[in-house]
Amino acid sequence: MLDKKQKYLQIALNSTLEEARAIISQIPLDKRIILEAGTPLIKTYGLKAIRMIRTWWEERIFGPSTESEMAKWSKILIKSLEKKIETKGIALTPYIVADLKCMDRGAREVEIAREGGADGAVVLGLAPVETIDAFIEECEKYGLDSMVDMMNVEYCLEILRKLKKLPNVVILHRGVDEEAFDPESEIPYHEIHRIKENYDVLVAVAGGDTIQEVQRAIFNDADIVVVWKSFYQSTAQTAKLAEEFLKEIR
Repeated sequence: MLDKKQKYLQIALNSTLEEARAIISQIPLDKRIILEAGTPLIKTYGLKAIRMIRTWWEERIFGPSTESEMAKWSKILIKSLEKKIETKGIALTPYIVADLKCMDRGAREVEIAREGGADGAVVLGLAPVETIDAFIEECEKYGLDSMVDMMNVEYCLEILRKLKKLPNVVILHRGVDEEAFDPESEIPYHEIHRIKENYDVLVAVAGGDTIQEVQRAIFNDADIVVVWKSFYQSTAQTAKLAEEFLKEIR
């Protein structure tokens, strides 16, 4: 589960598995990093996308092995090593979000995310209230963080007021197409304070990819900053980019 006292950088992996592996091989193994199995990645590769993200991260720490060997030994090694390196800010296993953008069958989609090994999953705020309630309930049942994506939702508080239980994370999201076809559209930073004044939840901001936008999100008290364009394809600058972004995440 996510720590409410910590700020996070969420890197959305939206390209191919090959690109995802290259990016994971370069970014810091930092506890402040969340890896997102993006919607395009999941639609292309299914649950394999989530599983391979975890495998590639853990291979950097434990070395290459078969999936069965990794499953057998990683838990043992993680428990023995956690205390030794906890002060160094290293994550022995990655925190993975499955960006399902669930619109229906809330409970079943959480089961799918869990089967893949995700730590958190995303439902759309535009989904029926019944779907969101079922999604949050199932996440709680299986120990996943529930995340509600408020893309194209004008009044987030209206959605939150209708729910039986609160999600762990509310995502304020300017969509890719929205930004491309409406350059004047803005990320609703002002909603962060409105949400936090009323509810004890983490707030994520998605839709900005520059250092300046990360700074603005953190300045406005966002807990999670989601980036993807800068990491869409692995480059020689990938590790440096991640480190620069993390400097803004205290």
